[in-house]
Formats: sequence, C-alpha cells, structure tokens
Amino acid sequence: MWYFFLYFCCITIVKYFLNTIVGTYECKVDAKGRLMMPAPLKKQLASSLQDGFVLKRSVFQPCLELYPMDEWNLMMQKINKLNRFVKKNNDFIRRFTAGVKMVEIDALGRLLVPKDLVAFSNISKDVVFSSAVNIVEIWDKDLYEKSISGEDMDFADLAEEVMGNINDDDNGIS
Repeated sequence: MWYFFLYFCCITIVKYFLNTIVGTYECKVDAKGRLMMPAPLKKQLASSLQDGFVLKRSVFQPCLELYPMDEWNLMMQKINKLNRFVKKNNDFIRRFTAGVKMVEIDALGRLLVPKDLVAFSNISKDVVFSSAVNIVEIWDKDLYEKSISGEDMDFADLAEEVMGNINDDDNGIS
C-alpha cells in the first residue's frame, strides 16, 4: 500500500515540475512564418510534441501564447465552468478563443505561425520565446525588450504588490 502512495506522490511531483517551462530563447522567423523551436525549449516540451499545441493571442500583451495541449485542456475545463447564460461570460469566451489555432512542431523542429497571428503580434524578423510558467509566450523581439525594460512600471513595486503577502512555506521565503 505504501508503495502505491509513494508512487502516486512521485508522479504528482514529477508532473508538477514537468509543467514548469524555463528560459528565454531567441530565433528568427523565415519568409513563410516558421519559427525554429530552440533545442532547450523543444527538449522541455518533448512530452507534448505528439499531442500538439494551441497558439492564441495574449489577453494583455501584443504577443502569442503557446499552450501544450494538456495545459490548454486544463484552461478549457476552467472556462467550461462559466455560465453561458451570462452575457459577459459569452463575450469573454469569444474574445479569449478568437484566433485560436491548433499547431504542431514539424519534423525539422519548426512551428508555423498563421498569418493572422503574425499580424496580431507584429512578429517581423527576430522572435523571443519566453517561458511563462506552464506556457510559452512568443514575442517580436523589439516588443519583448520594450515590455521588460521597465519604462512603464517599477518592477520592485509590482513584485511587492503581487507577491509580497504570499508565504505558503513558513520558511520566510516567498
């Protein structure tokens, strides 16, 4: 019995850490809108390659969000709990899923970004893949650099406001 308990705990821990994507990577887009998936990122997403991905517009930024299919399914479970007889919920669902595309990484490790999503994100030549916990943001490099430059906000104040009251571990480290 303990064996099954330990096995379940290990699987849960491994799944938790496997869903965390790490890193920021640069690449170039070719004339057909294909991006070469950086090798370290492709390695982290290896378990998701066969299931495919969902590519969508970001809600808050002029970038794209790449969801591994299992993460997309979790998001859809949350969204499916919304009451569709509430107009705001329907409006949200329509806008959240606008332009959503199922995509795959081809045999050469390339991701084809549809033209409408290229236009939305202003992707031109240089691209940044940026990890965002369990998904990957895809940015035009200039827009990414501008977004993290801090010109429009003080990151220290933002960090304190967002994370300052969180301490789940009783170790003094948030």
